[in-house]
Amino acid sequence: MNNKFRIHVLGLPHTKTTLDYTGCAFTMKAWKFCKMMKARGHHIMHYGHEESNPDATENIGVISTQEFEKVYGKYNYKKDKLQVPMTTEDEAYQIFFKNAIAEIEKRKQPGDILLPFWGAGVRPICDAHKDLLIVEPGIGYAAGHWAPFKIFESYAIYHAYCGLENVGISQQKWYDVVIPNYFDIKEFEYSEKKKDYFLFLGRVYDGKGLNVAMQVTEAIGAKLKVAGQLSDQYAEPDYEWPAHVEYVGYVGIEERKELMKGAIASLLPSLYLEPFGGVQIENLLSGTPTITSDWGGFVENNIEGVTGYRCRTFEEFVKAAHNCINKKINYKD
Repeated sequence: MNNKFRIHVLGLPHTKTTLDYTGCAFTMKAWKFCKMMKARGHHIMHYGHEESNPDATENIGVISTQEFEKVYGKYNYKKDKLQVPMTTEDEAYQIFFKNAIAEIEKRKQPGDILLPFWGAGVRPICDAHKDLLIVEPGIGYAAGHWAPFKIFESYAIYHAYCGLENVGISQQKWYDVVIPNYFDIKEFEYSEKKKDYFLFLGRVYDGKGLNVAMQVTEAIGAKLKVAGQLSDQYAEPDYEWPAHVEYVGYVGIEERKELMKGAIASLLPSLYLEPFGGVQIENLLSGTPTITSDWGGFVENNIEGVTGYRCRTFEEFVKAAHNCINKKINYKD
C-alpha cells in the first residue's frame, strides 16, 4: 500500500508564502505544512505568489509581483498594518483563482488532496475541482466551514461550530477531526534565563487583550514589550504607548526568538474565544510561561500552574504576573 500522498496546497492571494509573513497565521500554516509533509515523502504542490518559497516539491506561481502590485501597490507589510486592503472580489484574487484552477487541472490525478489554507477565501478554486479530496486543513475562523472534510485547530473551536443544539441531537460527523497546529522547533530557543520585561506578541488590538496586558504590567510596575503589526481588520486607532510600554512593531524569526526566550512571561489575554492561540505554544517552546484568558484553545494548551496561568479577573492576572516574577513556574516541566 502506498502511504505517500499528492497534495495541492493553496496559499493566500494577498500574501506571499514566506517566513516574512510571520504575522499571518494562515500563511505560516501553509509554509510549515509544506516543509513538514515534504520531509515525510509526500508530493507537495504549492500555489501562490511567484515570490513564495516554501519547501515544496513544486512551487507554482499563480500571481506575479507586477499583478500583485497593480492591485495592492508596494505594500510594506512590515511597517504598515498586517493585511493589505483586499477583498475576494478584487483583481488580484480573480487572477489567483483563474491561474490556480488552470495549473491544478494540468497536474491533478485521482486521489489527490486539495487544501485551502485560506478557507472560503479560495473556495472558487476548490469548486472547480470537486473531483479531488477537499479538506479544510485548520479551521480557526468564525466565518463558517464548507468543505466535505474538516480539520479543526482545537476542541474549543470544534465544539463552537457544533452549536448548542448538538448537545441533545446525535448528528456528529465521524470525519470532522481536531488536529492542533504544528511548529518548527528550529525557529525557537529554550532558555530559563529571563530579562526584565513581559511580552505581548500578536495582532495589536484590544481583541487580543492588549489593553489588559498594559493595565496588568502598569499595576505591578513592570516593563511590557509589544510586538506585532496594527490590526487592519478591526480598524483600531493607533495606540498612545504609556511610559512602561515599548512598541517594537514587526518582528521576524530571529527577533521573535530573542523576545520570547527573554520574557518573564507572555501575556495573551484574548477577549474572544481563541481558536488555538499559536503564540502561546511558541512561548512554551522558548521556556516562557504564558498568562492567558480562561477560554478557547488556551483551556487545552495552557495547564494551570504548570505552563502558566489562566485568568478571569484582574486580580488573577496580577497574581499570575507576580508568580512569574517570583519564578513559581518550573520551566523544565
